[in-house]
Amino acid sequence: MPTASDDTTTLFLAGDVMTGRGIDQVLPSPSDPQLYEHYIRHAGIYVDLAEERSGAIDYPISLEYIWGDALAVLNQKSPRFRMINLETAITTSSQHWPGKGIHYRMHPGNIELLTTAGIDACILANNHSMDWGFAGLRETVRTLTDAGITVSGAGNNLREAASPAIFETDTGRLLLFSYSTPDAGTPVNWAAKKHRPGINLLKTLFKRDQHKVIETIVEHRKPGDRVILSLHWGDNWGYHIPDTH
Repeated sequence: MPTASDDTTTLFLAGDVMTGRGIDQVLPSPSDPQLYEHYIRHAGIYVDLAEERSGAIDYPISLEYIWGDALAVLNQKSPRFRMINLETAITTSSQHWPGKGIHYRMHPGNIELLTTAGIDACILANNHSMDWGFAGLRETVRTLTDAGITVSGAGNNLREAASPAIFETDTGRLLLFSYSTPDAGTPVNWAAKKHRPGINLLKTLFKRDQHKVIETIVEHRKPGDRVILSLHWGDNWGYHIPDTH
């Protein structure tokens, strides 16, 4: 029989990783700086603001730079899997989603920024993965997959978006399910459909939708499997937790 320590899998879980706008502009392969925000139209302005506050930035920066001290800590702790909620499309698409105030985008040429940190999985069920449209999402999924990074919570159709990311461990499988909700700012029409790309959207938090989540987990889970459920929900900048959450 395995001991408790033998049956433990150490994970690195990080939320809301954003590598667009000013960060993308100082990377080796910056995107077109055009933005569609009400207050800033050029991503380079974010670089100017950072330099005004903290001094000159010698860019292009190295791909390790944005992780700061975290890389040394990660290497010391040696988690079995490293999973992040990536709130940035990885794309050259210029088709921003109309009516949305903020659009995050990183050039695919900077994908090593993620592999340098040993990221194993990117959760895309959030309110920024489709900032640059269906083409942007397709390219994001393709770029991550080609780099050997597993995608969760989005895909080229509903089956892909709803299926868990699966990781093999010495003690069984680890299943990662990911959902986003409209109250997190995720447009309802981003939901993946049978023959259309999109994200895994949980449209409401009513009991019937809660049961759908449970049914999906039960459908995929086998004896010995462990499950992670990522929910991207709730407003920004608040501390109140709704009863439904």
